[in-house]
Amino acid sequence: MPSKFTRILNGELPGRLVYEDDLCVALLSGTPIRPGHTLVVPREEIEHWVDLPPALMTHLMQVAQRVGAAIQRCFPCKKIGLISAGIVVPHVHLHLTPIDDLSDMDLARQDKNASDADLDAAAAMLKAALAGK
Repeated sequence: MPSKFTRILNGELPGRLVYEDDLCVALLSGTPIRPGHTLVVPREEIEHWVDLPPALMTHLMQVAQRVGAAIQRCFPCKKIGLISAGIVVPHVHLHLTPIDDLSDMDLARQDKNASDADLDAAAAMLKAALAGK
């Protein structure tokens, strides 16, 4: 069965994409830890990051750097935290989260009630930042 991310990429489920290329996408988390929480996801469905081909892992990290810099411009914070957990969705995804403290990376604090308006606004800000606007 295709993962949730594959279903988003196939247009079967909604997603707020802020970046895409031939190898991966970046999309806003629908259940953000903090505003701006974004996921970098390879198009290829690979369950564990240790199984990524080295070239794809390098590409994901390059995209994560670019997206992370945009998040930092849009959502003031000390750093951009990065986690690859993959427990809930068995498809590699890098969590990029604006943080001021290590506790800001606690995935158990995800906001399952984030409003569509807030998510749409965050996605629009990140798209604009990535486009250099």
